[in-house]
Amino acid sequence: MKPLIIALALVLAAPLPASAHPRPPRDLRQLAEQTGVKIGSAVDIAALRAESDYRRVLNRQFNHVTAENAMKWESVEPQRGVFTWDDADTLVENARRNRQQVRGHTLVWHNQLPAWLTAGVEDGSIGATELRQILRDHITTQVRRYKGKIRAWDVVNEVVEEDGTMRQSIWLKHLGPGYIADAFRWAHRADPRAKLFINDYNLEWNAPKIETTLSLVKELQAQGVPIHGIGFQGHLGIQYDYPGDWANVMRRFADLGLEVAITELDVRMELPVTPEKLATQATYYSRAMTDCLSVRACRELTVWGFTDRHSWVPGWFDGEGAACLLDENLAPKPAYQALLTVKNPR
Repeated sequence: MKPLIIALALVLAAPLPASAHPRPPRDLRQLAEQTGVKIGSAVDIAALRAESDYRRVLNRQFNHVTAENAMKWESVEPQRGVFTWDDADTLVENARRNRQQVRGHTLVWHNQLPAWLTAGVEDGSIGATELRQILRDHITTQVRRYKGKIRAWDVVNEVVEEDGTMRQSIWLKHLGPGYIADAFRWAHRADPRAKLFINDYNLEWNAPKIETTLSLVKELQAQGVPIHGIGFQGHLGIQYDYPGDWANVMRRFADLGLEVAITELDVRMELPVTPEKLATQATYYSRAMTDCLSVRACRELTVWGFTDRHSWVPGWFDGEGAACLLDENLAPKPAYQALLTVKNPR
């Protein structure tokens, strides 16, 4: 009888699974604890410094953060060899104080490059050999600076076009497709413990982009390249159908052994805002969370800004906005409440 009694005691003492939790989560951080999915936000560094209400909500609600712009190349090395780490350091230090993990964004991209780099490549003063050295030095310097402080890096960002061809960036044109494998290898050497991701938009539904990205991952894996994750940006709009096959697309990447993350989720709408539009927006957010929870490899859901006060959407999509979980006054919208009521199957 004793072994049976001991076994029964162990079962009774074991914690309940998250799905058996008797109460809905009180906020997003508790949602993250109950589901095991990190809940994050991109961070506006100026707002983090200057707005106490923004800072308070960010640090209370989220256990994961991404630098919206502070870690992009033009921000950290605006002049060749002159690094400006203040903004990125501010994010990392604030995260440390508030028990938040950090996603580094981004090491290699075709946008937001410093003028000295793009002009030098264009006028021929920076040739291919030098450009490769510059890229290696940039990745190595940045990743080493935050070694042990960054959970995951978006190593390459948006390298596939909408039609499934490889993006004709300065990197592809001057270094050839091998720059992608090089970038992952250099990042891994600089911080062997960081998770390394490929990140892209419209990967939730665009078939040519999905197939090319899957093939790219398989090629990298066949070469022994250290690639650990896939990032779905998730910039959605309620005027378009929700990408209903998203969970299955996640599974296709998970089947390759990759960690899955929703890295930049927002759901914009054509203005003006109406209760009906807010209700539809709420269903998109909750469906994204549900899709993530349905795939065991999905470990992160990050929104691209949590308040409409600082959303990037109005500046890029004419006549659209209200894309975030909280309004300009930091009041929760129906989408926020919808996330807290998503059923957890894990």
